[in-house]
Amino acid sequence: MAAAQTKAARITLELVKSNIMNLLNNIQFVNHPLNQAHKIAAIIRFLRWQIGSRIVQGDIIYQWVNGAKFIVRPGETGLTGNIYSGLHEFSDMAYLLHTLNSDDLFIDIGANVGSYTILACTVKRAKGYCFEPVPTTFERLMANIRINDIGDRVIALNIGLSDREDKLLFTVDENCMNHVATDNERSKNNVEVKVSRLDTILKDCNPHLMKIDVEGFETIVLNGAIETLSKQSLNSVIMELNGSGNRYGFNEEDILRLMSDREFHPYTYDPFSREIETLEGKNNLSGNTIFIRDVNLALERIKASPLVSILNTKI
Repeated sequence: MAAAQTKAARITLELVKSNIMNLLNNIQFVNHPLNQAHKIAAIIRFLRWQIGSRIVQGDIIYQWVNGAKFIVRPGETGLTGNIYSGLHEFSDMAYLLHTLNSDDLFIDIGANVGSYTILACTVKRAKGYCFEPVPTTFERLMANIRINDIGDRVIALNIGLSDREDKLLFTVDENCMNHVATDNERSKNNVEVKVSRLDTILKDCNPHLMKIDVEGFETIVLNGAIETLSKQSLNSVIMELNGSGNRYGFNEEDILRLMSDREFHPYTYDPFSREIETLEGKNNLSGNTIFIRDVNLALERIKASPLVSILNTKI
């Protein structure tokens, strides 16, 4: 009888463990590259944040990478993703960390609350321009700039980007997915924001790396950045291409052709092996695609870049 009970208990324990692992495997952040070998630790980190953020009301300062930090509150998807997974957009953020130098200029278009700007200008000590159109989100961005003491290296502008000087309506209640409002969204809670051309603002600047995350408005932003894209100093563009342009009637194939005409071609990056792989089109496994002009230059910088420790993993 005792042996049978022991066997039953062992089987039950194995079933519980199996069910837990199945649950872990179905939670997206647990399968993040920095969490795959540490799934239990990822769940503990998740639970600690979920419980702690409800006990401690208000903003929380999170110590992030190499002395960088950010102010976060529940519901800020991008920032909480960094808490759960180290680098929310792993390949793209690691590419920035491995290719950007302190004497470079980084451009953050659609900065939201500043994850990429913090990595570029705090961790890598680069100069930066960042653009965030939604006023309430811009306030959060500025708070993160202040807490990292990078105001002397970052020019933050509370405007949107377009192909002309104008004013456009932006949504304000969609967290990190706020965007230029379509005609069907004009009855929602929107805000009118000034927009300008990137070429006008960066006329006398020579950026090295640019990130564009404008929720489908990429075509218009790029049309106002043709001169910037033509500058030989600009070697890489990390651009979100996830089909959101359909809401405005834009085709991402046109973006791929425009980038190719400026000598930028799509690649994917493996931060662990530090290898760059050519793509035939956009990156279908990620919301972002990395466009590179001079791959050899990028590889030189990657090879020379020191290791960065994130969640006890060195990349």
